[in-house]
This record gives sequence, C-alpha cells and structure tokens, in this order.
Amino acid sequence: MIVEISELAKILAALGCPAEKSSEMAAQLDKRAKQLAEQKKKTYDEALQHLLALMRQGWAAPK
Repeated sequence: MIVEISELAKILAALGCPAEKSSEMAAQLDKRAKQLAEQKKKTYDEALQHLLALMRQGWAAPK
C-alpha cells in the first residue's frame, strides 16, 4: 500500500522531524522507499518501514 505524502509527513513529524521540513522529507522518503523496494526486491511497505526505523533511530540518538 502506498502511503499518501501528507500521511507520511504526519508520521515523520510524530517521530521528531521538524514540522516545516516534514512534507519535503516525506516526498523524499516515499521516492527512496520505491527505489529501495525495486532494488532489494521488497514490497514498498517493507522498504518504507525499514527507512522509518532508520529515521527513528537517527532522531532518537543523543545529540
């Protein structure tokens, strides 16, 4: 299932993405998930979950 960019932006904001950048980052994440799914022979959902997990780890890292 392909996620709408606006929904993805809300998810990113909930994970800690700055609200002013969430739409732009959501579009980039959607594009990368599609590329990754094709390259790794995974579903879009699997690729998106993987990328979101990486982003969650990055935002949770101590600064």
